[in-house]
Amino acid sequence: MPLTLIKSQSVTTLNYHHLLHFWVVAREGGVAAAGRRLRLSQSTLSTQLRQLEEQMGQALFDRSQRRLALSEAGRTAFRYADEIFGLGREMVDALHHPADRTLRLAIGVTDAVHKLIAYRLIEPSLKLQGGIQVHCSEDKLERLLPMLASHELDLVLSDTPLQPGAALKAFNHPLGHSEVAIFAAGPLATRLRRGFPGSLDGAPFLLPAGTNALRRELDRWFDQHALRPQVVGEFDDSALLKVFGQAGVGAFAGPRVIADEIVRQYDVKLVGHAEGPLERYFAISAERRLKHPGVVAISAAARSELFTTT
Repeated sequence: MPLTLIKSQSVTTLNYHHLLHFWVVAREGGVAAAGRRLRLSQSTLSTQLRQLEEQMGQALFDRSQRRLALSEAGRTAFRYADEIFGLGREMVDALHHPADRTLRLAIGVTDAVHKLIAYRLIEPSLKLQGGIQVHCSEDKLERLLPMLASHELDLVLSDTPLQPGAALKAFNHPLGHSEVAIFAAGPLATRLRRGFPGSLDGAPFLLPAGTNALRRELDRWFDQHALRPQVVGEFDDSALLKVFGQAGVGAFAGPRVIADEIVRQYDVKLVGHAEGPLERYFAISAERRLKHPGVVAISAAARSELFTTT
């Protein structure tokens, strides 16, 4: 069935047969190979490609080279076509083999969320009866939210909630919070344990970047205790920060709820507990009521097992 596209005051009809044939030509690398695959003559395919280009208003192939190559517009069209026909195959498979269908869960994780926390949050969804296939994307919140709005993601896990007045219509679901612990490697940990937290004054310290929610919590805690640690590094990525901490570059903060895992994974020692600062975690969804079984499992387990609820 043709798809009608409205652009300004003109109406353009996208012919899926022509799009399919363009996709096969691009994948096969030429009209002749595509013709053999589709059992169509080269002249028929060439005519259809020209008609598709006329509808798109742009050349989809660069014909100045000996070998047929996609133009910039052609590469864009191919990406969309690849997704369209890939989804088509998934639909056919799902309808023909409904019992074999694996539930898909697409999750965005902000780069400030510790990888161990992300795993602990997502883990309950992997235990769902019937199986689940998880797709994870990591980025900054502002780049994950458009993917949530376009339904590329089912959920975003973040250390900060979506702020009131945001252009995107989405909903915050508090998962819980963790107190903060301070860690360091080897001799530095031994030295900092004595007289903690006063021992942090002037001590080398690794901090999250200034926009990070934990950074703001730590800055307030330092001020409350009149502490001025020597900041030797600032990081957007929480895992990279801990690698530097593992190397003994400085002390660092992490969620108390996974203190044992941090000590074990990064071969560091627990220096002490920072009373006051909290790391909060939120699930952000496009729907007010959580419906996806994987998302429901994440939310329920986080509140009942992983965190102290907010």
